[in-house]
Amino acid sequence: MQPILIYGIIIIAGYIAGIGAQKAGLPRVTGYLLVGLILNPQITSVIPEGFINNTEFVTNISLAFITLSVGGTLKMSELRKMGKTILLITVMEAEVAFIMVSLGFYFLFPYLGIDSSLAIYSLPIGLILGSLACPTDPSATLAVTHEYKAKGEVSSTILGVAAFDDIAGILNYSIFIVLAATMMTGQSFSFHKAFMEPAYIIGGSIILGIVMGTVFNLTTRFSKKLNDGVLILMTFGFLMLAFGLAELIKVDELLATMTMGIAIANFNPKQDRIFKILEGYTEELIFVLFFVISSMHLNFSVVSNSYWLIIIFIILRAMGKFIGTFSGAIMVKADRKVRHFTAGGLLPQGGIVIGLALMIKQNDSFSQIADMIISIVIGATIVHEIIGPVMAKFFLVKAGEIKKEAESNT
Repeated sequence: MQPILIYGIIIIAGYIAGIGAQKAGLPRVTGYLLVGLILNPQITSVIPEGFINNTEFVTNISLAFITLSVGGTLKMSELRKMGKTILLITVMEAEVAFIMVSLGFYFLFPYLGIDSSLAIYSLPIGLILGSLACPTDPSATLAVTHEYKAKGEVSSTILGVAAFDDIAGILNYSIFIVLAATMMTGQSFSFHKAFMEPAYIIGGSIILGIVMGTVFNLTTRFSKKLNDGVLILMTFGFLMLAFGLAELIKVDELLATMTMGIAIANFNPKQDRIFKILEGYTEELIFVLFFVISSMHLNFSVVSNSYWLIIIFIILRAMGKFIGTFSGAIMVKADRKVRHFTAGGLLPQGGIVIGLALMIKQNDSFSQIADMIISIVIGATIVHEIIGPVMAKFFLVKAGEIKKEAESNT
């Protein structure tokens, strides 16, 4: 089957499923994910299995757009009002989730009936899964907030924390993957790998994002013909440049594009128009492609062998997110709604966490546990991406940031 025909099927089927989810009182993104499961080559034969291996370009562009949009929500004026809240909640919910998952797997793994030869690796397995529990995928929550036009302190906190979660995730992963490798193979600890490489990745990503955002701002400021089509063209052009350069110099692509979005949102005089155009003309297409294709990547045969581990990972991570968010919000004396309802929007996972998990496969130190780690992460991601939007909508309604008329009009 021709790829262009397959993408046509994905777009139309995803759109119809989104409308169906709406009529059932669910977010459209849930429909996208469910139709992706149905179109998965392991479930139906509509889409050839080889197609899944050639979707990297589309998913990368989608992730770049989504992280740009998330960065666009981080305006300095709002961060000044709630920056301390976002920072402390991010640290608490990310690190408590890390601790809960790490300790949980360390103590429980030997008693789960898994291959006894792997039980001796319960600590490195716990450290790796703990670090992978930190990141939150902001794309699902972003889709819900835009669909229902949710506005308020809880929505802003969720998007802000989700955006900064990637930094905490990269830091934890980069440090503890080295510790885990040392435990698995007896290697000596490397200060350079544990601290200097993460510093380069994070610092380089931020600098690249600032540079690309600044160049974009200058270009749009001095360009005379700036109709909607030209703005879309320029935005996607610079976005692809930022993502590609980040990949070339081996820094985090998503952090770079998010930082570019922050630069545009805070220093481009046309920022409101730019993000409104992107939301109106391109967002729906991006969300349909990204979420449908993400579900099509699930390998059911691998996940079926690790379902207990997936369930434990989901429960421990959720406990960490809720306890950490509540604790952080209390420490900064945040509003009651922020304390009680923010964590509900921090459950989705995807994007960067899948990329980090796949990187384990490239490291020979983890040859014995790599497939298990990947199956846990991908299985949990699918569950999180299906229940995450529903939970986000539920908690935003409870917070009073999704109005009844918005629900009925979508």
